[in-house]
Amino acid sequence: MSEPEQPRAPRERFEEMYASAPPWDIGRPQPKFVEAAERLNGSILDSGCGTGENALFFASKGHVATGIDFAEPAIAAARRKAAERGIAATFRVGDALKLEESAEQFDNAIDSGLFHVFADEDRARYVRGLGKVVRPGGRVMLMCFSEKTPGDQGPRRVTEAELRAAFAKGWAIETLERARFETRPEARQGMFAGEDPHAWFLVARRTK
Repeated sequence: MSEPEQPRAPRERFEEMYASAPPWDIGRPQPKFVEAAERLNGSILDSGCGTGENALFFASKGHVATGIDFAEPAIAAARRKAAERGIAATFRVGDALKLEESAEQFDNAIDSGLFHVFADEDRARYVRGLGKVVRPGGRVMLMCFSEKTPGDQGPRRVTEAELRAAFAKGWAIETLERARFETRPEARQGMFAGEDPHAWFLVARRTK
């Protein structure tokens, strides 16, 4: 029997968290994205960009980078960072569950910690939206919480089978491997028993 489905966290909750320092806001890009950066060429959509560290990293490497997030405080912080660092990146308030309605297209999309907040039906809608905005041959680079993370604090856990099922149609999975989310030290100690939470790192290429 499957686990009871968790609801998607409301916008207000995320905005409250961004008023201070959310556990995932480490002030730099997630190391796994830095490590795999050379696999992406061309423009990049950062879906659920938070305060923009991953998008700013790719923009600093010459990519045309656009970040969207439904939390207005996060977008405001991302814009401030871009201005302070002199990095050309675009940030705007947007709902990742409405990507199917977008007329824009990108060569790639990245997702650091968004996929795992969605309920099953929203996951399917989200992946359909990624298929709409990522050009054929483009890639999605995604990292989400793994079921290997103990306890129940933080977002819903995701299994390898769930990820493979989500990207089974219209995508070719090139990489699906275990990783770790780097988190703020206080979150690591208080929420995850002193270690960074387990994650899945996926790279999938759009085939059609």
